[in-house]
Parts: sequence; structure tokens; C-alpha cells
Amino acid sequence: MSLEHRAFVYGGTDHFLAVTEPFLRSGLEAGQAVVAVAQEPNLSALHDLFGDDAEIEWVDAATFYLHPVRTLRDYQALVNKFAPRTVCALAEPVWRGWDERQTLEWIRYESLINEVFKDSGARALCPYDSEALSPRILEEARRTHPMMVTDGPALASGAYVDPVTFGANCDRSLRFSRPGDAEYFAVEDDDLHALRSFVAERALLHGLAKRPAQNLVTAVNEVAANALQHGVPPVGMWIWQDGPELLCEVGDNGLWRPAPTPLTGFIPPDSALQRGFGLWTVRLLVDLMELRAGWDGTFVRLHIR
Repeated sequence: MSLEHRAFVYGGTDHFLAVTEPFLRSGLEAGQAVVAVAQEPNLSALHDLFGDDAEIEWVDAATFYLHPVRTLRDYQALVNKFAPRTVCALAEPVWRGWDERQTLEWIRYESLINEVFKDSGARALCPYDSEALSPRILEEARRTHPMMVTDGPALASGAYVDPVTFGANCDRSLRFSRPGDAEYFAVEDDDLHALRSFVAERALLHGLAKRPAQNLVTAVNEVAANALQHGVPPVGMWIWQDGPELLCEVGDNGLWRPAPTPLTGFIPPDSALQRGFGLWTVRLLVDLMELRAGWDGTFVRLHIR
């Protein structure tokens, strides 16, 4: 069964309720597992219409949409939890509070939904507030959702871009610059103990708490090991501070070509043996992971606050 993934552009609470209430009721009537993830005051207004007895999981989007890869993982957990029943999900993204790089990753996440859940039989309606969101975000909704809803029936989005092409365009838009005072560490052999110690010391100096510091060390170790195994020497790591963020970048002279799909590392793996498991894990460990591959080599940049 294929995924039904629709964006709903609404204006005001009344418009929101007029479309989302019948959508959720249709899921209940069809025997689907119904989940409502929305922002306030929309969530409370919708909950009031159904009451506490409705078999709906109510989730505040403000606590669910904190990290794109973790949100993708959590939606996958919901789909697996209710299987073999299919899921009917109201899924209102959160677009405020992100910088440009984070916003790009959330846009990419909306596109990835089409690949990750393509055979799930799930129905997803993603509300976009026309009164609060920028024209850029509303336009991206048309590019990441195959179908659009406003007042009438759902219509095909003429702007829709498939996830592979969309992801490639996201990667091409990345621009990496590195400050001149970034510290450098040469990664010359498979013994990465010295690299881990170096990163741990800088994380401590930056004031990272114990858990995020450990996550960063683990992430750098995984990326460096991957570069040593699959990249072209020399391999090196740069680390520097940018405001509240600590950034680590691992680079080598090779040109990374992901296989078997350009979405390797973005798609939740079935097991630790599946290709892409390492990059997927790295994305979960840090606040943001960016990858740029070009004529000058392959560079993986890790952001952590």
C-alpha cells in the first residue's frame, strides 16, 4: 500500500478545524491508528471537538519536532507500533526557531517522508499556516508533498520534486567555510584514541555537558573511521567554536558517491549491518550533520550546542 502525503495550507483556526476534523474522523471510521501532532492552540481546539474518549494519540508538535532525524525515527516507531494497522497522521511541522541550515534539514525531512513511508499505507496531512509562515516555506510544501489541500479536494502539486532529486539539490546548496583559527588534527592511522581525546578536551573547554560531549566524540570517531575506510588520504579533522555551537569537520580527498541510493544515511536502517547505519547514527547523535562532496574532497560537518 502506498503512502498518501498531503500538505494543507490553512488560514486561521476555523479553517484548520474544517479540514483536519473530517480527516481524523475518516481515519477512525476506516479502523486506522489515528495520531494528531499539532501546535497550540490548534491541538487543544481539535481535542475539544473529539473529547477524551476518541481513540486518538494527541501529541504537542512543540515537543515532537525538535530534531528532524529523531522525528523521522519516532514516526517510524509509531508506524511499527501499530502494524499491521495503517496510520492516519495529522502532522503539523514546527518552522520557527531554526536558523537557515536547520530549516533546510527540516525541509529535507518533509521530502524524505515520501521515501521512508512510501509502502506503509499511511495517510498523512501536514498543515501549513498561511498567516504565520513565510512564502518560502509555503512554496517548499508544494515541492515536498505530492498532493495539496486548501478548501476543496486534494490536487496534485505541479511543483513536487522526488526525494532523490530534492536531496541532491539540498546538498548542492550547502556552502562550507572554515575560520582561520580552527584547530586541525591529522588522522593518520586506524588508532583513533588520540582523536577521541582531542575532541573530548575541546568539548570540555567549550562547556558541553557530559552526554552531548560523549555524543560528539562518538560521532567524530564514526565519521573518521568511515573516511579512513572509504576515503582517500590525507584524512583530517578541524574543530572550532561558532557562538553557542561547537563544530567538527572531517575531510578526505575522495569524492563520496553514496550507494545503493543517494539517500543512504538518511533512511532509517533495518539493522546495524545495513549500509548507511553509521551515518544515520551520527545524524541522531548531533544537532546537525552536513555532507559536501566535490572535486576538493568529501567533508562531513557536525554541529552541536
